[in-house]
Amino acid sequence: MKLTVHVKPKARKTVVQLLPDGTYKIAVTALADKGKANQAVLQALADYLDVAPSSLTILSGHTARTKIILVS
Repeated sequence: MKLTVHVKPKARKTVVQLLPDGTYKIAVTALADKGKANQAVLQALADYLDVAPSSLTILSGHTARTKIILVS
């Protein structure tokens, strides 16, 4: 399953929201520096979906705020 995620790094707290259009909005406290925000996004999404973080892979958008994430 592929998920579209819009990320907001350097937020006050980590929040995952499912929007009506089926995309996810994820705010993380980590900075967008050296992949720290990407790792925080994967962890937050894994907690939200109740899956292992290793089952999530960023397919596109490694340096963008909009990402496509594969859930295996």
